[in-house]
Amino acid sequence: MITPTLLCGGSGTRLWPLSRQSYPKQFAPLLGEESLFQAAVRRLSGGDFGPPLVITGEPFRFIVTEQMAALRVDPGAVLIEPEGRNTAPAAALAALQVAAGDPEGMLLLAPADHAIPDAGAFRAAVMAGARAAQAGRIVTFGIRPTRPETGYGWLELGAAQGDGVHALTRFVEKPDAARAAALFTGGQHLWNAGIFLARADALLAAFRSHAPDTLAAVEAAFASRSADLGFQRLDPALWDQVPADSIDYAVMEKADNLSVVPYAGEWSDLGGWQSVWQESPRDGDGNALSPRTTAIDCEDTLLRSENDGVELVGIGLKGVVAVAMHDAVLVADMSAAQEVKQAVGLLRARGVKQADAFPRDHRPWGWFETLVLAARFQVKRIHVHPGAALSLQSHVHRSEHWIVVEGTARVTVGGEVRLLSENESVYIPLGAKHRLENPGKVPMVLIEVQTGAYLGEDDITRYEDIYARK
Repeated sequence: MITPTLLCGGSGTRLWPLSRQSYPKQFAPLLGEESLFQAAVRRLSGGDFGPPLVITGEPFRFIVTEQMAALRVDPGAVLIEPEGRNTAPAAALAALQVAAGDPEGMLLLAPADHAIPDAGAFRAAVMAGARAAQAGRIVTFGIRPTRPETGYGWLELGAAQGDGVHALTRFVEKPDAARAAALFTGGQHLWNAGIFLARADALLAAFRSHAPDTLAAVEAAFASRSADLGFQRLDPALWDQVPADSIDYAVMEKADNLSVVPYAGEWSDLGGWQSVWQESPRDGDGNALSPRTTAIDCEDTLLRSENDGVELVGIGLKGVVAVAMHDAVLVADMSAAQEVKQAVGLLRARGVKQADAFPRDHRPWGWFETLVLAARFQVKRIHVHPGAALSLQSHVHRSEHWIVVEGTARVTVGGEVRLLSENESVYIPLGAKHRLENPGKVPMVLIEVQTGAYLGEDDITRYEDIYARK
C-alpha cells in the first residue's frame, strides 16, 4: 500500500482574490465544483492507496476534514504544523509518520493544489515507479513539457531503468527564456512537478545523509506531538527550531539514488490566473467564462464572477483576467497576471483586510460572512452544518438578534433552551451566555444583527466548546 501524503500549506497569493491567506487555492473550486484538495484526495484514494496523510496548518484543519467528509473519505492522519516550514520538514514528518507503522511503507508526497485531470493516467505513472521505490530508490515524476516554461524547475533524464523509469541526472533551476527554449527542444528534460515516491526508511536515510539537522529537529517535534480532536499537533516550541527549506535543496539535489517517471498527461500547478485560463474550458474566441459573466467582442480572456449577486460583463477585451468577488475585484492583463502577488503585498502594506481575509470565514461548525458592516452594527449570514454547535459564549461589547431563514436552530440563552424554526427570531442581550446549535440533518442558516460599541471577533468569552478552542 502507498500512503498518499497531501501537502496543504501555502497562501496562493498569485490567485488573489479567490485565493487568500485565510483560504488558499487548494480549498477553492478553481476548475469545477470540487476543490483542488478534494480532487487530489479522490485521485489518490482506493486501489493501491491507503488512507491519506494530510499535513496542513492550524487555520485549515477543519476545512480539511470538512472537505474530506464531503467525499466520504477518512484521513489516516492529519498533522498540524504550528507554522509552515516549506516542503523538506513536511517530507521528513510524513516519513516519520509512515515509518512508525511500517519502516518500509511507501509514501507519495504530493502538493494538494495541482491540477491533474486524468487521474487514471497519473495513478498508472505512480505504479510504474513503485517497483523502483520498493527497491530503495527515491522516485520523482517529471512532466513532459509543452512549452519552454521559465516558471518551473526542470529535470534532466538519464538512462532508462525499465518499466518507464529513468535515472535522474540532475535538477535544473528555473531557466531564462533562451535556456528554457534549449531544454524544450532538446527532448531530454522534464518539468519538475515536486511529487516524490519512496519508502519511508529510504527517505529518512536521505535526510540523515544530507539534512541531518532538519531531521533531528523534526524528530524532536514529532516525538512530542499531542492528539487533539483527531488531529496530531506538533510541539510549537520544538517546531520553531526546525529550519525552513525545500525538499529539493535539502535532500534531492544531493541524493544519488534518484529515479524519474516521465508523465505525458495534462498537469498544471495553477501558479497564476493565466494557468487557470489555460486549464479552463474556452469558447471559440478563447474566452474562459464562469456563470454570471458575459463576453462581447472578447478574445483570450478570463471572466469569473464569484458572487451570485454580481454580473460581470467584458466588452472588447483581449488577453485580460477579470475576477469579481463580494469584497474585491481584480482586472489584469493576462501577461502580467504573475504580478498579482505584488499587488497583495501592496494591499497588505496599506492594512487592507481583503489582502488576506476571505469574505467567508470558515469555522469548524460551518461558516459566516459579513453582509453589512457600519458604525455600531453588523449583519452576518451564518451557516451551521447538521449536528454542529457553536461554543457556549458571551460578549462584553455587543448584543445580537438572530433570525432563522433555513432549517431549525436550538438556541440557549442564559438558562433557557428552545427550538427556532424558519422565520422565528431571538434576542441575545449583552453579556448573556448563549449557544447556537443545529440539531437537524440539513444545514441551518440564520441572519445575525449585531449592535454595540465594538464588533470584533475577539469579543468572545468561551465557556464550553466541543472543538477545544480557547
